Amino acid sequence: MTRETDVDNAVIDLQAMQPEHLEGALTLSRQAGWPHRLEDWQMLLRLSEGLVVMDGQRVVATTFMTPYGVDMATINMVIVDESLRGRGIGRLLMMKALELAGDRTCRLVATEDGLPLYRKLGFVETGEIFQHQGLLAALPAPSADVGWAVGADRSQIEVLDRGAIAADRRDLISYLFAQGRFAVLKDAGVVRGYGAIRDFGRGEVIGPVVAETAAQARSLLAFIMAGRPLGTFLRVDLDGHTDLAPWLVAHGLMPVGGGIAMHRPGSVAAASCAPRIHRFALASQALG
Repeated sequence: MTRETDVDNAVIDLQAMQPEHLEGALTLSRQAGWPHRLEDWQMLLRLSEGLVVMDGQRVVATTFMTPYGVDMATINMVIVDESLRGRGIGRLLMMKALELAGDRTCRLVATEDGLPLYRKLGFVETGEIFQHQGLLAALPAPSADVGWAVGADRSQIEVLDRGAIAADRRDLISYLFAQGRFAVLKDAGVVRGYGAIRDFGRGEVIGPVVAETAAQARSLLAFIMAGRPLGTFLRVDLDGHTDLAPWLVAHGLMPVGGGIAMHRPGSVAAASCAPRIHRFALASQALG
């Protein structure tokens, strides 16, 4: 536990997030209108280092730094109780999260309100995230070259993911294998693309989706969606690939906003993405 001074010269109680803080963090995210369940917070804490600001026994601010190897991290779940906004707490949490990230390149998904702060902290815009969600209204025809992954596919999925993200996300993929399900697109037995689905928020989220082409990404989405009952609540966060948007809308997943993708270069030399592999959908806006 540490004591920090915000811009109003008030001493605040900043702590490392622990499991006992998660119920309070859930209350805070509900206040912000976010759909996260307790299980979603538990996943983030499992994969991340978290910080909370406490007012007595009440959680009043949160953030996570989710490391992907030594190269990259995401900064996410920056929430401040609405009664305490404008006092510099969000900036303090961001600075502490960046300290935790060390030399890594940092990524985040920003709202318009957060842009000024993130720019001051060295983040630059790199693209847009387009969130689609809704009740599955039509079942697409599954592609014959896509099937459910087996354990032996995991190493190839990890290689594809690193090629698309330029970071080591083996811990995330391991968690998704345990808590969700992967679909893989194969050519002559070689995995050329993958998509994951897991429980999240009001229903399920499909992502990450990684492939060489938008047509492959659509085949992965179609296979996963074809296995869900009509009326299932689904969410997909597109990584700027709006060519998939009309297809999602045709199946009941409507655009509901999104965010601005940003990154802050670290001092560790960033790995290069494989030129033919692309991320078409995020695991979530928090996890990238």
